[in-house]
Amino acid sequence: MQTNRHKPIPKEQVLQLPPFEGLRLDQVVLPDSDAARSRARADLLESPFLGFDTEVKPTFKAGEPMRGPDVVQFATGTQAYVFQMHDDDNTELVREVLAARGVVKAGFDLRSDQKQLMHRLGTYAQPLLDLDFVFSGRGYPRSIGVKAAVALLFNRRLLKSKRVTTSNWANPTLEARQILYAANDAYAAWAVLDALRLPLSELPVWTGDAP
Repeated sequence: MQTNRHKPIPKEQVLQLPPFEGLRLDQVVLPDSDAARSRARADLLESPFLGFDTEVKPTFKAGEPMRGPDVVQFATGTQAYVFQMHDDDNTELVREVLAARGVVKAGFDLRSDQKQLMHRLGTYAQPLLDLDFVFSGRGYPRSIGVKAAVALLFNRRLLKSKRVTTSNWANPTLEARQILYAANDAYAAWAVLDALRLPLSELPVWTGDAP
């Protein structure tokens, strides 16, 4: 029996769509104090689902060792938290959120993120929901990605600049464009999951100890 396959919106059509309205800069927090981390912790650990992604300073030489993420970001439906991993206090909180069993971390193409997280933080994100598997289970390509998912569900174009993608995420001071990029990568995943309106029983949530 053949599975019906669906195709994402062609790229040339996606480019003509109006932009996806993500979070504004005033809806993004970069925790940099104990008080800010305490508020972030309460918000994140009370959320049953979080949009999730990571950013890493790109390497351009073959054979360079794995770095692990320089930035880890989580998003609720109204706010995003962008954590810079050069701050040890941020590292401890991110590790706690990643391992929180009552909080499902949702994103796209998360296998490489898991390897980097274990390398740098010594933990995986769990429970984890890779939204690529949700779409592939409905006949879409295995690696549909967040841009195609946003186009399908919202008829909008998620702006993802290659220049920002390959920027220096290890910089102690992130630029506004980097902050918005990271925040909306996570928020777009949350928005896609919310728009799908699927019961938990239909979501391929991974709860194991290794990817």
